[in-house]
Amino acid sequence: MLFLIPTMLAPETAEAVLSPQIKEVIRNTEYYFVENIRTTRRFISELKVGKVIDQLHFFELNKDTSLAQVKQYFKEIPPQKNIGVISEAGCPGVADPGALAVQVAHQMGIKVVPLVGPSSILLGLMASGFSGQSFVFHGYLPIEKVERSKKIKSLEQEAKKGQTQIFMETPFRNNQLLEDLFANLSGASLLCIACNVTAADEMIQTKSINDWKKQKPDLHKKPTMFLLSI
Repeated sequence: MLFLIPTMLAPETAEAVLSPQIKEVIRNTEYYFVENIRTTRRFISELKVGKVIDQLHFFELNKDTSLAQVKQYFKEIPPQKNIGVISEAGCPGVADPGALAVQVAHQMGIKVVPLVGPSSILLGLMASGFSGQSFVFHGYLPIEKVERSKKIKSLEQEAKKGQTQIFMETPFRNNQLLEDLFANLSGASLLCIACNVTAADEMIQTKSINDWKKQKPDLHKKPTMFLLSI
């Protein structure tokens, strides 16, 4: 079976946010597709499930890994062995290259088992007060300023149709994105900022653009999800 194994969104929160099933699966799994080998080794060590890390097998699956390479990885795994997919943070396969492993598993007739864990996308949506009936996750917005402005304005138009717009940015560029949102959105538009979700200093607030401008949060280097509604 191919297990999709969630990890924490914030450090030192494993006991609070991960289900006991995750530890049980890791106890019985030796082969892993992972976004980052170093952090995955640390993650498994911190769970204290009695595994000898050096006896586990890790295949790096990141944004640069090709479908052909993933298929080759599967060939190197002995038959009847369970496989885990672990993202850098949160749920694998969601805004994550682990989806490639899932795609190949389905093609090979391997059972895919998603495990329960934290997703900043869904947790932010749940806490936003925005529509959970119709929403879109866009991932990263364009970096180039003109294209980004066009995208932000198009998101506002979609939000006017009752559809929640969800997006993110690399943490060290969060403040820049926030300024671009202020410059391109109507003052009455509603923005939910979900920052450091599940951490001790978690901040999830929904305000109008006008209200956010009165007291700008500092989001620099803080993992953040942005949600837009009208």
